[in-house]
Amino acid sequence: MSSVLLPERKGTTMKVIIIGAGVLGVSVARQLAMAGEDVLLLDRWGAGTGTTATTFAWINSYRRLDPDYHRLGLAGMEEHARLAEQLRGSSPYFPSGALQWADSSSEQWLADNVERLQSLGYPAHFVTPDGATRIAGDLRIPATITSIAHFPSEGYVLPDLFVGNLLADAERHGATCAPGHVVAIEDTPHTVSVTLAGDEVLTGDRVVLAAGRWTQPLAAQAGIDVPMVTDIGRGSQTVGLLGYARSPELDLRCVIHSPGLNLRPSAGGQAVLQALDLNAHVDPADPPSADGVIARTLARRFSALLPDPSRQAQIDLRIGFRSLPVDGHTIAGYPSGQSRVYCLVSHSGITLAPILGRLVATEIATDQEHDLLRAFRPTRFIGVQRSDIQVAQHATSLGEQ
Repeated sequence: MSSVLLPERKGTTMKVIIIGAGVLGVSVARQLAMAGEDVLLLDRWGAGTGTTATTFAWINSYRRLDPDYHRLGLAGMEEHARLAEQLRGSSPYFPSGALQWADSSSEQWLADNVERLQSLGYPAHFVTPDGATRIAGDLRIPATITSIAHFPSEGYVLPDLFVGNLLADAERHGATCAPGHVVAIEDTPHTVSVTLAGDEVLTGDRVVLAAGRWTQPLAAQAGIDVPMVTDIGRGSQTVGLLGYARSPELDLRCVIHSPGLNLRPSAGGQAVLQALDLNAHVDPADPPSADGVIARTLARRFSALLPDPSRQAQIDLRIGFRSLPVDGHTIAGYPSGQSRVYCLVSHSGITLAPILGRLVATEIATDQEHDLLRAFRPTRFIGVQRSDIQVAQHATSLGEQ
């Protein structure tokens, strides 16, 4: 077995290996590199090709009912605006706001949620159909819609561009991104190492485990328990379906939540579509066909919102797998006071990536805990039976997906 050390430590520079180049791993890599640390970012398939590539990418703190999680979500939203001013290249961040349309079956639910958010100081108010049309752009609001709420502080990102810009900035500050299939982690009091397929060993001062839905088995290799929902069968909470509408081109200007269909703008007048109720019928082992029932249902719902409903929609389908901690909340921290493995996983990576990147990097570089992350330590699971953990039941509900 060969052993390859990271570059020799210089002064107080820390050698950090980050496993997983999704949006969380790349965000942490950038911040650590900016702090002058020696960073190696590993990913089996390439940056942004896992869960990050199949996300609705809506930036919000819309349904974080836990106060600590809501506070973290708000910080993530604010950090996006700051980050957008720092990154070079075309901006992937769009503070577009969001609209939710309700019909008679959901208007009371929407009213209650608007009232709850307003009580928390979260910008939310009702708008008229004409006002909603001016905000939304080129969409037809069906006659069945009875109320519409506007959330002006929300937005979205273009995930591929977002990860690309973050990675470019991380590399500009000295981080290295390399292909690497990590098969084992060894955590000792004095050092930490990862073993790659082919028996190559890399050793450093810290490891950040940001491997998304692959986190639990990798953590277990180091004797660390990171409880996650791991089922990827038909209808699992981890399974999500997105539609990418190639045509017709649409002047869509913000995130839309309508009964039966969520939409966000994409590049070139395209739209990303999400119908959360259809996820229960998606089987990754037998993906929905381009002309099957699920595809036709998605196309029909999309066409119903177009100015000309007779126009035929061309939609590509993509299945994704959520990175879902078993209680639904982010996990961020060391599993013990002696561990050198920092565990980081969240099913709200797009919203939280900028704030988690900054705070996690600060905690690693300074060994000082940040109050915003205190409620999300992996140590919260110590001594708790898996059967006693309140399993996240609403991962496919609006704002909790």
